[in-house]
Amino acid sequence: MTPTLLTSGDLLLAGGMLCGCVALSLVLSLGIQKALVIAASRMVVQLVLAGSLLLLIFGRSSVWLTVAMLVFMLAAASYEVGTRQLVRLTPGWHFAIGGGSTVTGTVIVALIGLLTALQPHPWYQARIAIPMTGLLLGNVMNAVSLTMNTVLSTISRERSAIEARLTLGATRAEAMNFTIQQAIRTALIPTLNQMAAAGIITLPGIMTGQILAGMNPLEASKYQIVLMSLIVSGNMIGATLAAILTAARLSDTRGRLRMDHLAR
Repeated sequence: MTPTLLTSGDLLLAGGMLCGCVALSLVLSLGIQKALVIAASRMVVQLVLAGSLLLLIFGRSSVWLTVAMLVFMLAAASYEVGTRQLVRLTPGWHFAIGGGSTVTGTVIVALIGLLTALQPHPWYQARIAIPMTGLLLGNVMNAVSLTMNTVLSTISRERSAIEARLTLGATRAEAMNFTIQQAIRTALIPTLNQMAAAGIITLPGIMTGQILAGMNPLEASKYQIVLMSLIVSGNMIGATLAAILTAARLSDTRGRLRMDHLAR
């Protein structure tokens, strides 16, 4: 079955629904109408540009174009993680730690997926490598961002308690252990909820897209299982790295909190 192509009328209907949301925000005085308009405008421009660029890359089948696109995506995600932090490290360490954790978690699981389960020929085939990496990257980016926000805000809020543990002889690993565990758990909650609800409460986006494209539902479910496993693995790697490195940056080997490493 060939998927139905969307018409201009379909896009206008989608735009009308967004306008309805803006109108509802105005009626209810929610104050989010400006954010909705900006987000919708960015979405349209970014997706049209991305679709046009991917059309060019898919037509060329060049490893260099594929790699260049992936590098750009990773760099953009690294920057996005850094800008999302309410409490930041200085000078620029929130970008280094956030970006490094995001890239590491994404690249490891993307390579595992490309070289084992999916096995496109060639392995750098843009039609598979770019969408799959983008899917993993978005999830790992969110997990790392949540992790760093939790670690930084918790340490800032519970500074006295952590310093008390250090004074009583705890190592910095022992003093920070609870904070690290809490941050990783917080980062993985959305993914765990998504995994637990898959197939019963909701059909995940990947599976839904493949079914709409005509794939056998059972085969689509197998792809979803593999990709969800890659997603949770990437999130775990990225979140763990981000939590450990952020906590390490805010302490030193002499067992002292380094709050001066926070941006003022």
